[in-house]
Amino acid sequence: MKSADNLAVQIAEQLPRELVGFLKLAGEAAQRKGLGLYLVGGVVRDLLLGRCNLDLDLVVEGDAIGFARELAALKQAKITTHSRFGTAKMACGQYTVDFATARREAYAKPGALPAVSPGSIKDDLYRRDFTINAMAVVLDAGAYGKVLDPFDGRADLECGLIRVLHDKSFVDDATRIWRALRYEQRLGFHLEPGTLRLLRRNLPMLATISGERIRHELELALKEELPEKMLRRADKLGVLGRLHPSLRCDGWLAAKFRKARKLSSPALPSVGLYLCLLASRLSGDDVAQLIAYLRLPKVTAQALRDTCSLMTRGGLLTVPHLRPSQVYFLLHSYSALALQANLVITEATLAKKYIKLYLDKLRYIHPVLNGDDLISMGVSRGPRIKELLALLRDARLDGEVKSRKDEEEWVRSSPPDRPPSPAGGSA
Repeated sequence: MKSADNLAVQIAEQLPRELVGFLKLAGEAAQRKGLGLYLVGGVVRDLLLGRCNLDLDLVVEGDAIGFARELAALKQAKITTHSRFGTAKMACGQYTVDFATARREAYAKPGALPAVSPGSIKDDLYRRDFTINAMAVVLDAGAYGKVLDPFDGRADLECGLIRVLHDKSFVDDATRIWRALRYEQRLGFHLEPGTLRLLRRNLPMLATISGERIRHELELALKEELPEKMLRRADKLGVLGRLHPSLRCDGWLAAKFRKARKLSSPALPSVGLYLCLLASRLSGDDVAQLIAYLRLPKVTAQALRDTCSLMTRGGLLTVPHLRPSQVYFLLHSYSALALQANLVITEATLAKKYIKLYLDKLRYIHPVLNGDDLISMGVSRGPRIKELLALLRDARLDGEVKSRKDEEEWVRSSPPDRPPSPAGGSA
């Protein structure tokens, strides 16, 4: 770890030139206006660790929105403001920079969103989660690069410790429990013994946090490079069980996460895919409870339900020699995310073959002709149109027709009373 009282050199070496130029411009403007301007939070931590972090958060001792507007005018940049929170977001070339007014916070009750009021930079740092995230770098031109570290965050960085700032930290905001584990595993650190004791003692405080806020923390965990590391730690400490008592992260799930990354490479698996894998061993009722608690979006919720449903019907996918139309019939009602999850989960060679065939090819196959074409060919309006299109799609899937001309001949030769046969009927 780089130890320094001034990080001007690290800023110049680790950040893109465009951002370095912007920080210096902002510091000069702050000095002219007599404002305190600071780079804060995770980027300061990562500058000291020599890690890349381009999420720039600036705190202004004064009117952050007004200051951001002046800078935006100088840079001819786009800006978005939120007057209620005293914050602004500005586009800086291909990057974005967040501005916030220095503030202090007070919690009316555990888990409540805090009441905020203007404060000093020390007040602003004190409201943060852990000592390693409670450091700031002065950007005013007169003291550019100077490190403010009122809570000895650098000492904890050097020792590899995650430490809360005060004993009520997890009581005030229990989402910090999830964040503590996320930083611990991402950085390869350890929870400081007193912080670990507080975490264990305050696990019940997770009940004071809404499901939406917990879901946000879970999603951030699943965006980590190796999310299973954090989930295994959360399982061991009893944090994961607070989502649902039947959830667990063991060797099986860790292996499935690794397989998901291999199949998704070079991209990382989506949060939705990880969620499907995490919930895949729950019963239908348990999945419904988890969906309700986390207030999952409709698409994600359906993917979780589909994942579990398909697992219970997986035996249908072990029948040899299924026709493409039969595979389509068995799988088309399931979301693509659930199919991807089952592709990761299943060990059955035939099932993997059929799911991959559907995902890579069958779901994209459709007849060339549409309902209007069939009517123009003399087919009566009504249910018969839908039936013929379904049969025509099956013929396409099975290679019985390969062109528009083939489809037209197939329709003309189709008996008027020919019933649609379920493609999976013989499966």
